Amino acid sequence: MKGRGTNVLAQIRHFITMPGVNTSHLDSQQVQLLAEMCILIDENDNKIGADTKKNCHLNENINKGLLHRAFSVFLFNTENKLLLQQRSDAKITFPGCFTNSCCSHPLNNPGEIEENDAIGVRRAAQRRLKAELGIPLEEVNPEEMNYLTRIYYKAQSDGIWGEHEIDYILFLKKNVTLNPDPNEIKTYCYVSKEELKELMKKAATGEIKITPWFKIIVETFLFTWWDNLNHLNQFIDHEKIHRM
Repeated sequence: MKGRGTNVLAQIRHFITMPGVNTSHLDSQQVQLLAEMCILIDENDNKIGADTKKNCHLNENINKGLLHRAFSVFLFNTENKLLLQQRSDAKITFPGCFTNSCCSHPLNNPGEIEENDAIGVRRAAQRRLKAELGIPLEEVNPEEMNYLTRIYYKAQSDGIWGEHEIDYILFLKKNVTLNPDPNEIKTYCYVSKEELKELMKKAATGEIKITPWFKIIVETFLFTWWDNLNHLNQFIDHEKIHRM
C-alpha cells in the first residue's frame, strides 16, 4: 500500500484539533497511553501520517474524518475455545465491555508501520498480547498469526471518545500462558460457540455490554471462520476492506 502524498495529509492536518478535554478524572495509566502515536490512514488504508491516540479517539476529530489503523486478535486454545476479555473499567473507550481476545493499534514506529503481509500489525499484536494478557512474547510469534481481512467501521463510546478504524483481523490457535493486567482487563474466559451465542443474547437484552467491532465481527464472520479454524486459508482476503 503506497501513500498518496502530502495533499491528503495536509487536509487531515487542517482539521485535526487538540481540544482541551479534561482527563483529570480518568485513569492515569490509561491517560499516559493517549500519547502513543497511531498510524493515520485514508479510507483505502494508505498511510498518510501519524497522530496521538488521544486525537485519533476524539469524536470531534472522528466526525471530520480522522481514521487510524487497528487490529483485533481472536485467540483460540487447542480445544477450539475462544479467549474473551472484559475491558477494565479504567479504559477510556468502551469500559467494561466484553470483546475479543485483544484489540489495539499498531504504532508509528519502524517495526509496526512495515506493511508487507501486515507484519507490522502482527508485531503490534504480539506487543499488546503481552501488555494486556501477559502472554510471553515467545509464545505468540507474529509469523504464527493468520491475517484474514480488514474491517472499516466507526462507533462512539460516549459524547467525547470513539473509534474510527480499519481493523486487521488476526487469528491464532495456540495454548498460551495468561497473566492479565487488571488495568487493561477486568475479567477473561475461554468460551465455546454455544457459550458465545448465549453471551450475545445477553448483549442484545442489555444485560451485558460488548464492543461494537466485536459485535460486527461476530454477527458477520466469526462463526464461519470458527468452523474452519484448521482451514483458514480459504477466507484470506487482503485486498478487500469490508465497510460496515
